[in-house]
Amino acid sequence: MNFPKLHITKTEIKLNMHIQDPVQIIRQPKANQTIKQPNGKLNIETTKGKLEIDQSQAWQDLGLLTPKESVQKYVADGRQAVLKGIAKAVQEGRQILENSGKGQGRAIIANVAKQNHGPHRVPMNIKFIPSVGSVKIDYTPGKVETNYTPQKPEIDVQINRPIYDYKQGKVTHEVVQRPSIDIDFIG
Repeated sequence: MNFPKLHITKTEIKLNMHIQDPVQIIRQPKANQTIKQPNGKLNIETTKGKLEIDQSQAWQDLGLLTPKESVQKYVADGRQAVLKGIAKAVQEGRQILENSGKGQGRAIIANVAKQNHGPHRVPMNIKFIPSVGSVKIDYTPGKVETNYTPQKPEIDVQINRPIYDYKQGKVTHEVVQRPSIDIDFIG
């Protein structure tokens, strides 16, 4: 017995697939930054130094006096000379008075004249002019006070948001060969 034969031919589907990848771009713009540094505050206060030199004693040692001191010295010296002259005249007058009538006669006046006449010795001495320590120096140092106040920097930052750019991908299909089933009966 002859059975009919079935002949099945199958054709599979053929697809052509195109894939376009997605594209993602991320850009981060730089932040905007400004920095300001204000100047610090510097305050300097000074007190002047004071130098005092007193050389009046040195000038006096040299015999140089101010006009006021010179007048006072001449007045004092004149007064002293007058008092000394009066004292000498009184002493000589007493000497003449006490010795008169003792038979000396004119010899009393000659003795008084002898006392006043003749070379007087001037004392010799070495003297350093001006004397040591006659110039007085006094110094008061000055003061410097500094005060510095720093200023904080002013920082301003503006952050820029990231920029996103996204292109979606695509998948496209194309059927190149359709599927089919062919059934043939042989026999």
